[in-house]
Amino acid sequence: MTGKFFIRTFGCQMNKLDSELVAASLLQAGFEPASDEEQAGFILFNTCSVRQHAEDRVYSRIGALKRRKKRNPDLIIGVLGCMAQKEKEKILHRFPYVDLVVGTREILRLGELLREIDRNRKEPPAGPAKKQLLAVSEAFPFHFTRKIKRRPNKYQAFVSVMRGCNNFCSYCVVPFTRGPALSRPAQQVLDEVKALVDDGCLEVTLLGQSITSYKSPTGEDLGELLGLIAQKTQVKRLRFITSHPRDLKEDVLRKMAEFEAICEYLHLPAQSGSDHILAAMNRGYTRSEYLRKIELARKILPDIAIASDFIVGFPGETEEDFQATVSLFREVRFQNCFIFKYSPRPLTGASRLEDDVPEDVKKKRNHLLLNIQAERSLAQNRSFVGKEVEILVEGPSKNNPAFYTGRTKTNQIVLFPADKSTMGKLVKVAVEDASALTLRGTRSNSAFTSPVAQEREV
Repeated sequence: MTGKFFIRTFGCQMNKLDSELVAASLLQAGFEPASDEEQAGFILFNTCSVRQHAEDRVYSRIGALKRRKKRNPDLIIGVLGCMAQKEKEKILHRFPYVDLVVGTREILRLGELLREIDRNRKEPPAGPAKKQLLAVSEAFPFHFTRKIKRRPNKYQAFVSVMRGCNNFCSYCVVPFTRGPALSRPAQQVLDEVKALVDDGCLEVTLLGQSITSYKSPTGEDLGELLGLIAQKTQVKRLRFITSHPRDLKEDVLRKMAEFEAICEYLHLPAQSGSDHILAAMNRGYTRSEYLRKIELARKILPDIAIASDFIVGFPGETEEDFQATVSLFREVRFQNCFIFKYSPRPLTGASRLEDDVPEDVKKKRNHLLLNIQAERSLAQNRSFVGKEVEILVEGPSKNNPAFYTGRTKTNQIVLFPADKSTMGKLVKVAVEDASALTLRGTRSNSAFTSPVAQEREV
């Protein structure tokens, strides 16, 4: 069986990496990638269940394929990942023209499952033919395999160091869709990073749902893993996401200060500034404990950029609770934030609570935090005007191909006029203008000096 596949990915960086691994496994099995859905014989949706909106987008996409499936019964439609793991056979019942539903633990079996569908069509098994396949076993072992040369970006790569989560925050469905936390051996991660660097990769981002709880079967924690990679590979930039405040150890921050390759960027979701709401969310820390982590990070790394996540409208959130979040927002002065309105998720502890904050109040609180962050980001970005920054060039701007984009080590997006010869290079840009989202400038040929360079406490 041969054919072309198209994968549409929803959600987080972990899903993007999963899609890369799936694509590589399908290429290895003899399938070919299609440039778009219209050219594909297999359309696969790698899904997200963190918020209802993400699921609704998938349902809309599946619904749009109904007529095409009727015109072409040979078309194969698959739903993969977190939503598949959570909804299971409900998807097959709601959309009888979907051919397979594959959960987070079995996605690398796709080649095998596609061939099984093909066999069933050509030679129906004895008894009722299996027109749809469901592969959502939670016990199925996940293999962290990748084809180093088969990745979408030569210069940047995600590397999964763990899967799953044991935290059970009351609003979060991830422990139910990705299962319990499983950390990879440190040597296995190190070998993968080495192979990527040898193949031309400059920037590696380590991924984990709660990466600060990483613990290798051989005993290494996240700080030790970062040190190993920084010492034993030639990677130019090393990032890690996402951190849980409770598990962030001082050693991680000291490794960031010690090794030049580790980027001075910390994504540390607070979710709320109210102790009452933090307890209801089962976050495992208080406002003051979070602030102490921020203080320690800035003591060790004065130029560190800190990002965060917040949820507004969580059940029981009063105006006083929300104002506590606003004050935390203003006190910490985040570089950037991801702000979401609370969305009840099945299976979670919070789903048993009354969703009692009106939608218009959620929207108002969401907009207020977005506006505060926009003001903060604009002021911070304007402070770079007249200075130089070093970026890794990622590619042409989606809005204007005459401009290329890249990121600083502290994750600011920079836009500058360039051509494809700059792709994958570390270049210096003299910043001439700034918005809340981006820095703009022109390429500089002078010796690079960081505009925020300060002596680090190691």
